Amino acid sequence: MCLFDTHCHLDLMVQKGIDIDTALQQASKAGVERILVPGIDASNWNVIQQYSHKYPMVDWAMGIHPMFVSEHSIEHIKQMKTRLERGEDCIAIGECGLDFYHGRDNQALQVSVLIEQLKLAQHYHLPVLLHVRKAHQELIQVLKQYPLPRGGVLHGFTGSYEQGMQYIEQGLFLGIGGSITYERAKKTRNAVARLPLDKLLLETDAPDMPLNGYQGLPNQPKFIKNVLSSLILLRNESEQTITLKLSESVVSLFE
Repeated sequence: MCLFDTHCHLDLMVQKGIDIDTALQQASKAGVERILVPGIDASNWNVIQQYSHKYPMVDWAMGIHPMFVSEHSIEHIKQMKTRLERGEDCIAIGECGLDFYHGRDNQALQVSVLIEQLKLAQHYHLPVLLHVRKAHQELIQVLKQYPLPRGGVLHGFTGSYEQGMQYIEQGLFLGIGGSITYERAKKTRNAVARLPLDKLLLETDAPDMPLNGYQGLPNQPKFIKNVLSSLILLRNESEQTITLKLSESVVSLFE
């Protein structure tokens, strides 16, 4: 069984006191073959790129998270463009998106920074890793205006079937994580049971989004197997069909 954790913040795990070598060894034993580490702003790009060079199972993405948007973001966009122009080895743009959870004071700036990153994804033919909170309709509208030739992942999907299909119609996969391990997450579990299997990917969002039974502990990529187990229980397909389709989807998006 070969699994791909499509969203894992290894650099933030270090801040939680987790040893990366141990975490990756445990992940490998759990069947994890690859891990994608998103960028959050220019401050962590070099660190996560170094992880990808040190550990063969690690890939990285370059992006500006909406929660880290600031007056420096336009300069960071210029840095992204320069690095991509010289042939950077990241495999995606992100984590980028819109987040109005704490209000809309910087909505215009968030939208502007997102659009610039989508333009880079278009120009350099890269998939995107998208983050969204309290901004679904706004994000859908931006995606309609800036369609992505390589698509991407709507990270941390916790919505309804109808919402999931809206993103799929924009050419995105849905990142499925620890939320489906909670029985109380009925809306998301029902949606994941019905959504097209070939549009689902697995993620942990480690060290965040702890799984059921591990509340209060830092999440880790080894727990992707628990997400898979919950997915298998929710779906009508066989375990073999599900794992094969997940692998095919990852290859189609990131290779």
